[in-house]
Amino acid sequence: MDHANETLSQELVAMAKNDLSVREALVADGSLGHALYNPRMEAVHIANAAHLIAIIDEYGWPGNRLVGEEGAWAAWLIAQHAIGNPPFMRHCLTLLKQAAANKDVMPWQPAFLEDRIRMYEGKPQIYGTQFQPNKNGLLEPYPIEDSESVNERRQAVGLNTIEERTAELTAQNARENIPAPPDLDEQYQQWLYAVGWRGAS
Repeated sequence: MDHANETLSQELVAMAKNDLSVREALVADGSLGHALYNPRMEAVHIANAAHLIAIIDEYGWPGNRLVGEEGAWAAWLIAQHAIGNPPFMRHCLTLLKQAAANKDVMPWQPAFLEDRIRMYEGKPQIYGTQFQPNKNGLLEPYPIEDSESVNERRQAVGLNTIEERTAELTAQNARENIPAPPDLDEQYQQWLYAVGWRGAS
């Protein structure tokens, strides 16, 4: 990687690490899970997305060739968390798919983003990357299209099996012990319409 883009890579990684450290702080003080979308978390996501939009405008998608694997991972994380900006997430998916086709990002990156977009749009996911708590508070995959062959699709993009992933996330959930939020379904539905995931034809 040439040195000119080392700075860009470090910028992206710092943004992603800030996102994760805010989440860790909210897990630690017990405030994650009490609201539909924690305001501190939302503020970080909005600021990071705005920064990534400016980077894409200048450079195109920051893939491995431009910013190295760590920088590309950070850009993906920021896009994955830009949940209040549906048009931007869809734009990122287009760019990520192109980058994956050019072998400039890992193929699981567009897979995760596509699943997340489909979940918010109310469509079944493809790769089984998105999970939700069931009525007993246990994590399970959000509904999957053609679920019988999901492990073949996961393997094709470099992911482990859905069974292995479920076990990993269940263990993480037990460690973090995030409280199951009060019934937020109505708030969640209102949020989906308010930000534009649902309702547009």
